[in-house]
Amino acid sequence: MYNDKVLNIILGGGQGSRLYPLTEQRSKPAVPIAGKYRLVDIPISNCINCGLKRMYVLTQFNSASLNRHIKNTYHFSFFSEAFVDILAAEQTINSDKWFQGTADAVRQSMHHFLNNDFEYALILSGDQLYQMDFNEMIKKHIESNAQISIATQPVTAKEAPSFGILKSNTEQEITSFIEKPAMDQLEGWNSEVTPEMKNQGREYLASMGIYIFNRDVLIDLMNDPDTVDFGKEIIPSSINKHKVVSYQYPGYWTDIGNIDSFFEANLNLTNDLPEFNLYDKEMRIYTRARMLPTSKVTGSDLKNTVISEGCIIHAKKIERSIIGIRSRIGKASVITNTYMMGSDYYETLEEVEKKKIDIFMGIGENCIINNAIIDKNCRIGDGAQIMGGNHLENQETDNYVVKDGIVVIKKGAVIPKGFKIG
Repeated sequence: MYNDKVLNIILGGGQGSRLYPLTEQRSKPAVPIAGKYRLVDIPISNCINCGLKRMYVLTQFNSASLNRHIKNTYHFSFFSEAFVDILAAEQTINSDKWFQGTADAVRQSMHHFLNNDFEYALILSGDQLYQMDFNEMIKKHIESNAQISIATQPVTAKEAPSFGILKSNTEQEITSFIEKPAMDQLEGWNSEVTPEMKNQGREYLASMGIYIFNRDVLIDLMNDPDTVDFGKEIIPSSINKHKVVSYQYPGYWTDIGNIDSFFEANLNLTNDLPEFNLYDKEMRIYTRARMLPTSKVTGSDLKNTVISEGCIIHAKKIERSIIGIRSRIGKASVITNTYMMGSDYYETLEEVEKKKIDIFMGIGENCIINNAIIDKNCRIGDGAQIMGGNHLENQETDNYVVKDGIVVIKKGAVIPKGFKIG
């Protein structure tokens, strides 16, 4: 509907330190989610579902796996203008620095964007979980004669310090904006919301980090090299100069900025009726097509569990867990409240039968695992116990990290037989 008018820019984020160690060897948009997808699949799929198929993904840290994923996943007709291109930070005549913030990333990449014909730039985050019809937002942007539109959603006072909070008038024009206010700054920043939102304590209108800019306005704003961030500088300074409009999005949306929010967003997918609907045929989530066999489950008690393709499972019990592609779980093991990302490859029958490997890929026999994230290609020895919870202090070792009671087993880590965490 608007593909010839809109250019989509997906911000891959910085170093992703809040998602460490999941970002130790990969960029934030490449972090696996829901057992078979990558975070970057969410904004890309939303764009594709809306018929918006000209996309740039901006990144600068550990971008090899992200490049590989996008190259192997998003193929369009040779006769269309559709593309998903990676733009990594690069040295140019005008700049020899890394991206200094969200706005600086767009500024340094503008020469690539301007090679395309577009009237509006849709700027998205690469670390959020939502299903949104961008056409509705674009339509409202055009109808209201806005120069900048910001997607917004009510949040609670507890959540407000993590977001940009704004106030708008009856015409939805944004009149004031404050970036990540402290709790003692919130007085007077509550907005008029629906009775349902008010009952939930969600009275503060937060920026979702989803923006629409008119082309000429974006070009003008990018001329100031001292403004490096949209939330901290560009948006607040634009309110009195341009018509900035709030687009309130009523659906499910969550920011996946840290280990805790990432963990909960994944485990919430195991609910009977999850708020994020992977089964919506109108809003599909696309990812790399893998020719994997069906999963095989033997003698396991499964409850609220999502199992991806190509798994071999003999566990005694799995509850409220996500099991990623090519996962192997041994006999008598009990897995609860866990996101197991799976493996990138299978070990051969020869390796398994001749026991050339001391600890096989996946989770061994008689293991007990709770409140954990197990990254790709990990080996958990027989009898190991990984018991996350609030009783654990934050810590890091060579093989795992504990953050807010969640044990994160690092990618490719080997946990010895009988080893205990917690």
